[in-house]
Amino acid sequence: MDNQPIVIERLFNAPASLLWKALTNKDEMKNWYFNLAEFKAEPGFRFQFSGGPSPEKQYTHLCEVTEVVPEKKLAYSWRYEGYPGISYVSFELAPQGDKTLLTLTHTGLASFPHDNPDFDASNFIKGWNGIINKSLAAYIEKAESASHPVAGATR
Repeated sequence: MDNQPIVIERLFNAPASLLWKALTNKDEMKNWYFNLAEFKAEPGFRFQFSGGPSPEKQYTHLCEVTEVVPEKKLAYSWRYEGYPGISYVSFELAPQGDKTLLTLTHTGLASFPHDNPDFDASNFIKGWNGIINKSLAAYIEKAESASHPVAGATR
């Protein structure tokens, strides 16, 4: 596995405040990310969740928030219980008029065991693309349309 970072960018038709809430509120995160028992956008806050390639093969992800710049950047470490290696994930938000560019960067994947195919970079690329470009995109689109009802529409 090479040591190239994974970088995924997506322009969302939503303000940074809406994306920030989706990235940092555990009640919103469960709709597009993972269902976390607790989450706080505070440096030093530790959280964990389970995820894996199948219901039978799950890994406990151990994470710690490393950087918070409200409505601009959220970063945390990402490692696996029982395995060597540590990586880092960051979400950066950049307003572009009434839209927001989200840049996800995941570094340090080469520190994970090379003999475990589940830790191959291709799986992270596939996973992050699904999370950002499908799950988060659908959630933000729904949240944005709920906050701006169509004129004349009834509920």
